[in-house]
Parts: sequence; C-alpha cells; structure tokens
Amino acid sequence: MRPFARKIKENGVGFRKRKIDVLQVNMGRYCNQACLHCHVEAGPGRKEIMGRETVEAVLQFLDGSVIPTVDITGGAPELNMNFEYLVKSCVRLERHVIDRCNLTAIFEPGKEYLPEFLRENRVELVCSLPCYLEENVNRQRGHGTFELSIRALQMLNQLGYGVPGTGLTLHLVYNPLGAYLPPPQEQLEQDYKRVLMETYGIVFTHLYCLTNMPITRFEKFLKLCGEYDRYIDLLESAFNPATLDDVMCRTLLSVGWEGSVYDCDFNQMLDMPLRDEEGRPLKIWELAAHTVEGQGILVGNHCYACTAGTGSSCGGALTA
Repeated sequence: MRPFARKIKENGVGFRKRKIDVLQVNMGRYCNQACLHCHVEAGPGRKEIMGRETVEAVLQFLDGSVIPTVDITGGAPELNMNFEYLVKSCVRLERHVIDRCNLTAIFEPGKEYLPEFLRENRVELVCSLPCYLEENVNRQRGHGTFELSIRALQMLNQLGYGVPGTGLTLHLVYNPLGAYLPPPQEQLEQDYKRVLMETYGIVFTHLYCLTNMPITRFEKFLKLCGEYDRYIDLLESAFNPATLDDVMCRTLLSVGWEGSVYDCDFNQMLDMPLRDEEGRPLKIWELAAHTVEGQGILVGNHCYACTAGTGSSCGGALTA
C-alpha cells in the first residue's frame, strides 16, 4: 500500500486545518449496543465516561470560540449523566447541537423523557439505521434492535422530527454490512424513504452514507473473515482526490472523554492526539480554537476510508 501521506503529497494537497466550525465531543465508550462495525469499540461493559470537570472544560473552550456547532457522540452519549447538562449549556451559548443517537438508547431505564428533551432544545438528530431490512440490522447491531429503532423513529416523527416544516432535523445513517463501499447516497436515500414510508409510515430528512473504517472492532471482524487485505486494497484503489478538500478533519476538532483533542474521531480511537511542542498530548483546557487553524493534520492509511469513492464524513458522502 502506498502511504496515504505520500498519496496526498503527490496530489499537491496541503493538508491543514481551516477555521473550525464543528466541535465534536465524544462523551465516552459506554453504550447499550456493541455493533460489529463500531470504530469506538463501544459496548455495555465500557467504563470510559466523560466526567463533569471535562464537560466544564469543553464549555469553557466553546465559550471562548465562535464555533457554531457542537456534535455530541459516543458510545451512546445520552447514557452519560452529563448529557443533558452539556446540551442545555450549549444551547445557552447559542450553539447548534447535534446528537448522534443509536435510537435504542431512548428505551433504556430512566431515559423515557429524552425525545421531549431533544425537541425542546431543537437538537438535530443523526440516527443509526444501517439498513431498512430487519435481518440486516439485527445481524450487525444485535437481535431486536431493528424493532426498537423503528419504534423510536415513529415516536420521533410524532414529535415532529423529520417532518417537513417543523425545523426538527432527523437524518439517518447507513453503513455497509461488509467489506465494500456504500452505494450512491442519493439513490439509496430514495429507497430508504420509499420503504420506510410504505412499510412503517416513517419520514426523515436525509440519509448519510458512511464508509466503514478498517480499525479496531471492524478491523478484527475483517481479519476474522479473511477480508482485511481485500478491503484495504479496495479503499486505496478507490481513492478520490476530489474528496480531500471537504473531509471532516479540515474543519472539525474532536474531544475525547478524558479531554484530549484530535483531528477526528477516528484518530481518537487510534490514539493519535494533537501534541504540544514537547510531544505531550494536548487537552481541551490548554487550547484556544484559533490556535488550531492552519495546523497540519495527522494522517494515516486509515484515511483512505474517508477519501474512497464518493468520500465519507460525519455528514455522509462528500461528492456526487
């Protein structure tokens, strides 16, 4: 494999941060699910949880910046006891809030109020539904998750989420079930909308297609199936230089559960933090947003996943 750093150099790209417009906050690795593709390796047994002190540091950093959007992820971020405090504090700071929700978390004990809470705070939802077929979802995410996901979407629709004219945004996320690239996003979105409406009466705003990252849990899955080398070759051969200008790491800053900062959530899982001049990992309480702008972005061969085919980011495909 040709190193990704050499690949982008050959394409004449100066890979540096631009102005940060998204602060992505990973609230920890605790989750009520343990999906096969999860690059966070989240699950019910994980203990890494963002504490209140780190949440306060995130808010102080945000207050000293003009970053317009806070993207909250996990694990299942809603299961962190500080989730509601973080959301309400970001709203008070007049920032747009995104919650990356696995849909089933709202059925966990004591979380029944979440849908109303999210609506009251006008939180944008980005929800995982890797297929519109029950068998495929349950195979990837666990038995019974499809039924719960459909119930959650119907409940959110009743509150106005995904319904045109309400201003309550509900995006769904697709990712492949195996070692292949996502199909064209626009075409698949039409299929999702048709099937979910005809079968379950569900509406949503847009579909995001994400490429599976060959790291951590999905890497182990690929190697177990004997598909790892073929998938890596696929990603490299599908490299698309047109995606380089819009990959999320150019305008996003990622914060880990313990306060370390990264160029993206994938680098976070690979322990590739931003570092100071002495090589020590930087913490969110040591930074100001403007100091990150113009800095070089840490890359590795896993970056081929974000630049393959139509590209992949937290907002789905990057090119048509």
